[in-house]
Amino acid sequence: MQEKIIILDFGSQYTQLIARRLRELNTYCEILPYNKFPFGDEGIKGVILSGSPYSVNDPQALFVDLSRIRGVYPVLGVCYGAQFLAHTSGGKVESADTREYGRANLAWHDDSDPLMHGMRENSTVWMSHGDSITVIPPSFKLVASTHEVKTAAFHIEGEQTWGVQFHPEVYHSEDGTLLLTNFVRDICHCNMDWTPASFIEHTVAQLQEKLGNDKVVLALSGGVDSTVAAVLLNKAIGSRLTCIFVDNGLLRKNEFESVLANYKDMGLNVLGIDAKEYFYEQLKGVTDPEKKRKIIGKGFIDIFDREARKLTDIKWLAQGTIYPDVIESLSITGMTIKSHHNVGGLPEKMNLKLVEPLRLLFKDEVRRVGRELGISNKLIGRHPFPGPGLGVRILGDITPEKVRILQDADHIFIQGLIDNDLYDKVWQAGVVLLPVQSVGVMGDERTYERAVALRAVLSTDGMTADWARLPYEFLAKVSNDIINKVRGVNRVVYDISSKPPSTIEWE
Repeated sequence: MQEKIIILDFGSQYTQLIARRLRELNTYCEILPYNKFPFGDEGIKGVILSGSPYSVNDPQALFVDLSRIRGVYPVLGVCYGAQFLAHTSGGKVESADTREYGRANLAWHDDSDPLMHGMRENSTVWMSHGDSITVIPPSFKLVASTHEVKTAAFHIEGEQTWGVQFHPEVYHSEDGTLLLTNFVRDICHCNMDWTPASFIEHTVAQLQEKLGNDKVVLALSGGVDSTVAAVLLNKAIGSRLTCIFVDNGLLRKNEFESVLANYKDMGLNVLGIDAKEYFYEQLKGVTDPEKKRKIIGKGFIDIFDREARKLTDIKWLAQGTIYPDVIESLSITGMTIKSHHNVGGLPEKMNLKLVEPLRLLFKDEVRRVGRELGISNKLIGRHPFPGPGLGVRILGDITPEKVRILQDADHIFIQGLIDNDLYDKVWQAGVVLLPVQSVGVMGDERTYERAVALRAVLSTDGMTADWARLPYEFLAKVSNDIINKVRGVNRVVYDISSKPPSTIEWE
């Protein structure tokens, strides 16, 4: 049985970070809406109540009955979660005269308390709250204070329930990982043995039971998620998996051929479909970014559907959906953040059941599982690449000639990053073809050709990103090589915008 910690999400920006920290402690956890507790799941070892954008005193504050949770499972309330415990137990939570945002320091803690044991004196913690617990109920025992806030942490006597008004999951909380370890190991008694190897063993067994002798079709993109999903499924059902890899004419230079060769070496059953001309025809004259995305998405569905229908007895469609996609599809406050379908509409259109073997993994965990499966770092370490491919890096209409120019320029940039040991130091990089031409001089002749923009960013999850400070000498050489070797380009610029306010991609 899979032991787990349940994180009840009250809408905090840090909820995913709690899950990531627990996963780093080799402890499996799941994020669920605050009112969707899975009663009856025998694998649950403990519960964490997340923070929230609301005050417990707000009319729209999120409330849930904890009577079947408190006293049954160990509980840790974080920020709003702690205030909620105090508020619903007869304590007082008020807008504080002194609000705490950012770094604070523990002025005192009870080292004999199992949650606080081992915390260092004056340890830095990360605060993010305007309210404070001003009065605690008689059954609450104070176990930590900061210099400004008396009730920084408490334990409810008679039950295994704690609350902290700081965020132990945030990197800036120096002993936050120790506190979470104390909770999952010493209070919840988790084995902390959830590893890539154990995930593979458990998932392969699940897939074999779920799929039986059925056949599965999977859409490969050449990216990390679909590749790991394919290898995992292949380990479970072997030749009953067929993968379809569509060349939409918007892949990187030589990517179709090189990825197919890589997949062949991995023993996967892959059908490579050259659909370049179809996509170019559909995209002819289209300049609106959203229209381009829709045409590319619909074109993929149409081609994939056509090819999949040539196969016999297919019962399942596999997708490389990962955990952030699932979390963002959950309704926490009554509003879904966004819906996710890697190949939107396909399951319904093809009347297939859906299987998503990676749906509970974060991106970094997918990579760790991939390495455990023996997939080469050449595939596992690839930068994220947009679903519409170069279609969102060609501003304006798309033509085969523009694709050729962008592929050649992009190849020089990416290969340069690899050759100079810079590729693994950036999160994502690529070249954008601009819809402008500029004057230049080449060999005493005046030119009027295209400009391209180089883009390289640093990030951990793509939600925020900073532009990469690449060496000037490197940028100068890449610029020189692109202008000299790519026919049709006479100007190179470097994008130094961060996200926010700019997005990583230009369209």
